[in-house]
Amino acid sequence: MEKVLIVEDEVHARSGLTELIESWGYRAECAADGMEGLEKAISWAPAIIVTDLKMPRMDGMELLNRIGELPQRIAVVMLTAQGSIESAVDAMRMGAYDYIPKPVDPVRLKTILQNASLQREADAELEATGRQLRDTGVLGPMVGSSPQMMDIFSMIERIAPSNVSVLVTGESGTGKELVARALHDLSARRLKPFVAVNCAAIPETLIESEIFGHEKGSFTGALERRAGCFELAEEGTLLLDEIGEMPMATQAKLLRVLEDRKLRRLGSKIETPVDVRVVAATNKDPEKAVASGELRGDLYYRLNVFNIQMPPLREHLMDVSAIAEKMIDDMNERHHCTVAGLKDSLMTRLEEYKWPGNVRELRNTIERAVILAGSGMLGVEHLPPHFGEPGFAPPPSRAGGVEPAAVHVAYPDELQRQLDETNSVRVEVGTTVDEAERQLILKTLVSTHNNKTKAAEILGISSKTLQNKLKEYSNAAVTE
Repeated sequence: MEKVLIVEDEVHARSGLTELIESWGYRAECAADGMEGLEKAISWAPAIIVTDLKMPRMDGMELLNRIGELPQRIAVVMLTAQGSIESAVDAMRMGAYDYIPKPVDPVRLKTILQNASLQREADAELEATGRQLRDTGVLGPMVGSSPQMMDIFSMIERIAPSNVSVLVTGESGTGKELVARALHDLSARRLKPFVAVNCAAIPETLIESEIFGHEKGSFTGALERRAGCFELAEEGTLLLDEIGEMPMATQAKLLRVLEDRKLRRLGSKIETPVDVRVVAATNKDPEKAVASGELRGDLYYRLNVFNIQMPPLREHLMDVSAIAEKMIDDMNERHHCTVAGLKDSLMTRLEEYKWPGNVRELRNTIERAVILAGSGMLGVEHLPPHFGEPGFAPPPSRAGGVEPAAVHVAYPDELQRQLDETNSVRVEVGTTVDEAERQLILKTLVSTHNNKTKAAEILGISSKTLQNKLKEYSNAAVTE
């Protein structure tokens, strides 16, 4: 049975909270101010402390600071008055697990206590992950041993257990979605949904519906009630990628949801409680976006409780080898290949290149090479034509980490059969260049589920060139 300490100077509120929390099955004790709360925290060792912000002798912020000095880990939930969201954000920066406004909403408080209890169970896994990080330079889906990446890993470890909002910034392709995924996987929310939405990819007329949901008949075409991304991510994590592309009116509604933890679907008069951790990402300088009017200042302040700045790959080239090896393992599994690693000559080329498309460009390059080789060691011969030479332009990277749905294309029956069989094809000695090219193109289309845009990116060719090649194969299949 978890122990919860209530620290509140108002006697009726203190007794009411104690009785309420005991009715949920917790062991509860109370204290009249921060000084008494600290003494009981030391002697009674609660798992969770629910404390008021304003108190005599020692206020909630000082208590939070002193609790952080204790050897045991205690989750601190801050009670704040209406209109003191800035204080709540400051408390979370100092290490508070969460906050709840007064008057206390019992449903929300119960949810916070349950999540805090679950996080204690996740702490053991977090410690194991920390050992893995120190031994191998791997944090969930992220890889790196450079000082820049180790600093980022340390921050992720520190803030993952809380419900704090995080703003991830950096150039396109630097791995911002991987940060959000790591924050989710290292929290008590890891068994709940992780939902990622690219704000730049949704038409302005639909973005409110996509994020907050809508009721049947709320607008033309709303034929049924639909849950938005917040409801889909209930008890989990929501990544709002390219937050700077969100319309200002939607930003205002998002701010209300973040502060009140309630949303109203389009066309609804009822507010729905939501329990979602929000991670936002942008490839823009957020302060410049605020100055230019693209991002609300109050929303930026609310999201930017912690900021994780992802470095461009050119600033930590020492990580390229480890990242590439991890990608090869992923691509072998995805494409049923058996590539063993990279030749030294190829690794030298990769580490000398500046990677304007960052980790996403490296991933496209490795994926193309693995598909082309199929097995053995990757060499410079598996790089795109003219790789790294003056004037070389990498395939364009799509902004954000959220790919659109795969495009399914109807092909002539014979060509469709070729596509179905291509996944097991290996290029052997004696195969003509044209035939090897055909097999590579068709196999890449299989791997992308016929998404021609994605396939063209991996192959390093234009979409028009790919269309022309497919037309050739289609005509050949029909005439043979």
